[in-house]
Amino acid sequence: MKKYTYLAGLLASALFLSGCSDSFLEVNSPTQETIDTYFTTDEHIQEAVVAAYDPLHWPDWAMDEYNPVNIMSDIMADDIWVGGADRNDNKYWHLMMNYEALPTNCMRGLWTDAYSGVKRCNDVMTYLTWAGENVTAENRAYYQAQVITLRVFYYNWLWKFWGNIPYFDENLTAPYLAEQLTADQVYGKIITDLEGVITMDALPMKEQSANYGRVTKAMVYMLYAEIVMYQNDETRYGKALQYMQEIINAPEYDLVDDYTTIFKEAGEWSKESIFEVNYKDDNAVRGYTAPLLAGGTVLPRLLGPKDWPDGTDGHDNGWGFAPIRKETYERYSANDARRDATCWNAAAINNNYTHRYQNTGFFLEKYAAHTGDNKDQNADADLNYNNNLRIYRYAETLLNAAELIVRGAGSGDAKGYLNLVHKRAGLVTEIEPTIDNIIEERRLEFVGEGKRYWDLIRTGKAASVLVPDEYGYRTNTWSANKKYLPIPQGEIDAAQGTLTQNNY
Repeated sequence: MKKYTYLAGLLASALFLSGCSDSFLEVNSPTQETIDTYFTTDEHIQEAVVAAYDPLHWPDWAMDEYNPVNIMSDIMADDIWVGGADRNDNKYWHLMMNYEALPTNCMRGLWTDAYSGVKRCNDVMTYLTWAGENVTAENRAYYQAQVITLRVFYYNWLWKFWGNIPYFDENLTAPYLAEQLTADQVYGKIITDLEGVITMDALPMKEQSANYGRVTKAMVYMLYAEIVMYQNDETRYGKALQYMQEIINAPEYDLVDDYTTIFKEAGEWSKESIFEVNYKDDNAVRGYTAPLLAGGTVLPRLLGPKDWPDGTDGHDNGWGFAPIRKETYERYSANDARRDATCWNAAAINNNYTHRYQNTGFFLEKYAAHTGDNKDQNADADLNYNNNLRIYRYAETLLNAAELIVRGAGSGDAKGYLNLVHKRAGLVTEIEPTIDNIIEERRLEFVGEGKRYWDLIRTGKAASVLVPDEYGYRTNTWSANKKYLPIPQGEIDAAQGTLTQNNY
């Protein structure tokens, strides 16, 4: 076995892609302790598990790109524009929005982030074989359940954006090439892995506060439902419904009463929260030269109005990306609490900010740059806002359950589940549990949370909804061959002929 030196306390970051010529970071250890002797204790395995979570933090800014997953999803849908200075500002965003991404000008950073996460998860599985009896059976199962779930989560990013991807569940050796699977084959792999985790039953339904941010049984259930429903795998709808109803019946989760509190700092890890990516400003040290360090997120800075006077209406300035469409704001009724909690009408307060491309006056309040949210950072203020990224909320559990029941997955109160979400927003009149009503409720509930685009694809609505707009911003119509983005050309080149480009 080849041995790599390890500097105690430093988890070497390795990027295992389809073709990577030098994938290990080798450093000299003062003690010359080797990696295969270091990772043999429970304490050190825990370090590796923590490191497997780290790539969750990177997509907002890493690998020299802005790739926040929620925004990368939503710009291809119909609720937000891209914005920025012009069509050349983060050009790959604009190309994605108009369904004309190029292999040489498309999202690349998320590909690298995700495979880095896959690699780190595989590392833990390897280290556990080295540790042997130094790790108890209970802890072993707990660590395995976490990293297998995380690996599925990273592959879920890759699967949804690119479909036909290199897949490996054991780390690669030179020349670091992995077999490219079809999207359906990838689905088979990741759903089987999740089913294995569920069978292990090694995770709590909800973690204690000290461990918020770790994978839980409820998070696994939500990931399972998301993947199964996106695949339209009716054979697994019954299981997905069962898991949603387990969460619904669990005392740990419920809707918060006031929707407007969900995305505030005080609303992090509320009873509604099932999974979040943790960010912090307290002693945060992320910087543009060191974006992989612990700290905050740049997302609020991306989303604010440019040259906004800091502190006005409790908001700071930003760069004018992802303005909310006027039509999105108008879909909400005036008494829907979600409208103003989602769409900040900055123009109505101070219209003197710099109007950028596709300006509407409306900005995403959920992740806005609120004054003070980066006040305790010790590095680059842009990169260290403390806004946690919400991934799964209990509201989605209810809407998943309602939809699955309507689709014939089993019995349950679909109308009741749907209207719990609907009425929480302050809407009195009940609505009927039809697929169209549920999808519309999801749209109003999750603007800016990266759900809408995937809902349109899985329900077969994308081609009729994602069409040219009256402003001339989107000139192309979505079609089935646009489901998967082009694989970055650098990955095609590095793969030495083993990767087939998507027919985009």
